[in-house]
Amino acid sequence: MKKIIFLTVALLFAFSFSNISAQSEKSCCNKSMNMSSCDKNMKNSSNDKSKTSMNSEKGEKETVFKVSGKCEMCEARIEKAALGVKGVKTAEWDKTTKLLKVSFDGNTSKKDIEKAIADVGHDTPDFKAKDAVYNALPGCCKYER
Repeated sequence: MKKIIFLTVALLFAFSFSNISAQSEKSCCNKSMNMSSCDKNMKNSSNDKSKTSMNSEKGEKETVFKVSGKCEMCEARIEKAALGVKGVKTAEWDKTTKLLKVSFDGNTSKKDIEKAIADVGHDTPDFKAKDAVYNALPGCCKYER
């Protein structure tokens, strides 16, 4: 009887572990993509579509620029880094287009935001992440450089 209980627990543990691995890979790319499709998607979105506009009523600026990344973990890291810059009001990164839309006050610069994002491992048009920081990213977050 003890063997049956032990085997049941072992099988449940093994199944849970394999399910977690499958879910972490799904979080890196769309469910319909395999890893090579995900990499191709990264290459196809490599155009820099950077633009900045000013909302004169509030004295806020809005900018959109490319940030390299691949998955939801990248999205959280990129947005957190942008929001950590003093004066940034909003930050939304789209993993499909690889574009970050940021609104910030007039005392903040786009370069400050890009540098903060590069400091956490993601390349931007004007700043490349340090190799050591990029290499420390989880495997599913490593984009083609």
